[in-house]
Amino acid sequence: MHDAQMDYYGTRLATCSSDRSVKIFDVKNGGQILVADLRGHEGPVWQVAWAHPMYGNILASCSYDRKVIIWKEENGTWDKMYEYTGHDSSVNSVCWGPYDFGLFLACGSSDGAISVLTCSGDGHWDIKKINNAHTIGCNAVSWAPAVVPGSLIEQPTGQKPNYIKRFVSGGCDNLVKLWKEEDGQWKEDQKLEAHSDWVRDVGWAPSIGLPTSTIASCSRDGRVFIWTCDDPAGNTWTAKLLHKFNDAVWHVSWSITGKILAVSGGDNKVTLWKESVDGQWACISDVNKGQGAVTSITDSQQNEQ
Repeated sequence: MHDAQMDYYGTRLATCSSDRSVKIFDVKNGGQILVADLRGHEGPVWQVAWAHPMYGNILASCSYDRKVIIWKEENGTWDKMYEYTGHDSSVNSVCWGPYDFGLFLACGSSDGAISVLTCSGDGHWDIKKINNAHTIGCNAVSWAPAVVPGSLIEQPTGQKPNYIKRFVSGGCDNLVKLWKEEDGQWKEDQKLEAHSDWVRDVGWAPSIGLPTSTIASCSRDGRVFIWTCDDPAGNTWTAKLLHKFNDAVWHVSWSITGKILAVSGGDNKVTLWKESVDGQWACISDVNKGQGAVTSITDSQQNEQ
């Protein structure tokens, strides 16, 4: 199994696996019931992503078979809504953009390209492709939140801040890259260098509108970096080493408030990290894979958690 994602309400779980399947479970009363087994991929399925429920029950999946499939549930039955075959190699990552601005999906591939698929509303999908986004390949994509940095404290007279679509990507060129949409085209905005091996995952932290933007990245080099930007123009990013692990780090995932970061890697552990008042990141718990045993670092931190 390569990925497992809860839906918006936490009542459904989607999983994907090397057996080429995508499975959907109802999660209730501490158990799970298999409700759908979706077959359409011809290779291992790497990742699944739920769209926001305002668009219905929609799930995207990506695979080694070079395909992205968007599935939709109608009257209790799951069917293919759209199949994208525009990549020349494995598609490694899919991520839905902020729902406020429509139904759109970023896809990162081993062919080095990133595609952005946008549903026009009448069932048609518009494709924008960024070729050579990462040499050797793209491993992960993550959208910036819909909230404009600083909007919480700098809200002018009822004026809505201008949102620019942006996302972050990580690749086999050891780079973290930021992209933004200008005049309907995607352009490289920033190139962030700190890792010394493939960047396996990136995660743009959710925001409530505070001035700072935050991104986490992890790599085969065993390091996790926290990138922050206090500049409203988004031009100056600073890297801070969260931790150097003894093995490759595969995934980073933010809590819904963007205050706690989950990290998993080759050490078979999931660790949770939180930033203290003085700006230092501390491990607040670690979970050994398969054991369900949680080691909390201190009682006070456990209470905070």
